Amino acid sequence: MVIPARFGSTRLPGKPLLTIAGRTLLERVAAVARVAADIVGGCEVVVATDDHRIADHARAIGTDVVMTASDLDSGSARACAAARARLSRPELVINLQGDAPFVPPAVVAGLIVALQESKADVATPVYRLDWDRLDRLRVHKQRAPFSGTTCIRGVDGRALWFSKAIIPAIRDEPNLRRAGPVSPVWQHLGLYGYHMAALEWFAGAPQSPSEELEGLEQLRFLEGGRAIVTVEVDPPAHAMSGIDTPEDLALAEDAIARLGDPFPA
Repeated sequence: MVIPARFGSTRLPGKPLLTIAGRTLLERVAAVARVAADIVGGCEVVVATDDHRIADHARAIGTDVVMTASDLDSGSARACAAARARLSRPELVINLQGDAPFVPPAVVAGLIVALQESKADVATPVYRLDWDRLDRLRVHKQRAPFSGTTCIRGVDGRALWFSKAIIPAIRDEPNLRRAGPVSPVWQHLGLYGYHMAALEWFAGAPQSPSEELEGLEQLRFLEGGRAIVTVEVDPPAHAMSGIDTPEDLALAEDAIARLGDPFPA
């Protein structure tokens, strides 16, 4: 299980070391990873970074570290480099983004099962938005348009597309709202499980056109003809798929104040 963690985020520099309710982002994500690793069994946890400040902090909180090159273009490429650096080559790799502190450990562990049961190259979780959550996402995107990713999936769970825009467009929304409490929009949780061969393919492939436009690395898999299976999960109580902006930090603090701190004891 790899936690990619960069210091040089353009929107939020030093992001892994920033604190939410007294604990750093990296500390929160590492704690989730350790609980998930215990659920799965036989799973290592490592932070992949190119920054010694992050590496020092990771060791201070008891997490193994792999130093990776600074020119890697995505969290998936960093996860691949970290996996290749292990003494034995793993068959499956979980990429737990270093800015997703509220992902339940059971969701992380469930990606392993999804990969074992499916022929897909990649597995990733999504959850369906009710109308209230969709309304909140729309308001949030007025302030931070590149925070939050949505997904279109087939009836078999296969991912068809991801976007920083809210997809699909909804032609007859008033009637759909009257018909039921859930919208047709799926939101993506920012973590992935890969077969190692697929991850190595990704690391050797160039950025795809839509990946470059959207800033979404999973589009490299889709545009390269690779299969991604989506795993339906319950909407997270804290409703934060990632921390990308100062506004997201404030929202995370507010969520903890209202709902309690999910940090594993």
